[in-house]
Amino acid sequence: MHATIHGERTLTDLDSILAITDFSVGTDAVLSRAAQLAAEHGATLKLMYVAPAGELPCPDAACRLSHHALQLRQRHGIDVRTVSRTFNTDDDVANAARCADLVVAGASRERSLRSFLRGQPVERLLRAARRAVLVVSQAAGPAQAAYRRLLVAVDFSEASRRLIGAAFALGKSAQVELFHAISTANEGKLRYAEVSDQAIKAYRQECRRYAQGRMFRLTDSTDARRNRVYSAIGHGDPARQAIVQQQHSGADLIVVGKHPASALSDFLFGSVAQRVLRHASIDVLVVPHDVEAATRAAAVRRLEQRPRTMRPLGG
Repeated sequence: MHATIHGERTLTDLDSILAITDFSVGTDAVLSRAAQLAAEHGATLKLMYVAPAGELPCPDAACRLSHHALQLRQRHGIDVRTVSRTFNTDDDVANAARCADLVVAGASRERSLRSFLRGQPVERLLRAARRAVLVVSQAAGPAQAAYRRLLVAVDFSEASRRLIGAAFALGKSAQVELFHAISTANEGKLRYAEVSDQAIKAYRQECRRYAQGRMFRLTDSTDARRNRVYSAIGHGDPARQAIVQQQHSGADLIVVGKHPASALSDFLFGSVAQRVLRHASIDVLVVPHDVEAATRAAAVRRLEQRPRTMRPLGG
């Protein structure tokens, strides 16, 4: 499965999914969503246990992980494997993520000095592995069906096309809404310079016309899916407005990009993706602007490891 926009391949085949769990509240939602996606896309699902920050690994982690794998295999008829190692560092998680096309993780937040300075586990993973990460909300119950409506936050950069491609790839039958929030930062500068209200209003109208033109070009570039692509334009902080629009539209997944940034930059300035993750009450797919495909060697290993035929369970 490929998402294509004007001939450009925007996302690799979804052949391998890595689901990360710490057996905390919300684990079932993470694993069931990962399994639902694996079944939908015919992907191999790998389960990995990571102990919560500051805690020793669960002594029966390997056994519990195997039990989850067996349940998911029987329930969804998919290929499920586990990472046998139960003491996993950030580097171990990043290395495992590089061998997957998608990472699925929970939205639980660490409360530690490390997470304060270097960011939450998902943020550290995005920087280290440059992989798309689906963050499953703690409020979400076990996945009952595929995503129905996706809200894609776009900034009209070249990366916006990859975000749209990721949305199409993940939600093959979902409606897709493109959303852009016009920044008000320059309006504040104009007011500081004592520019007239009339001039500021004219500037705002020009910004909206520009955004509408760019949005039209984005939606028109997805002509193969035009019948299920919608668009909306907001005004204000991009993260806040994306949350407001999601609540208005009823989307069940937000797709947002993440600019390449160091831990220090994220700590000092934050990012739209960070703020969306912090305040969203639904699942969020974060796609790094410098996202990479799974390593070639890893892809070859996955193909070699996958069974030649898939037989129904119990048959």
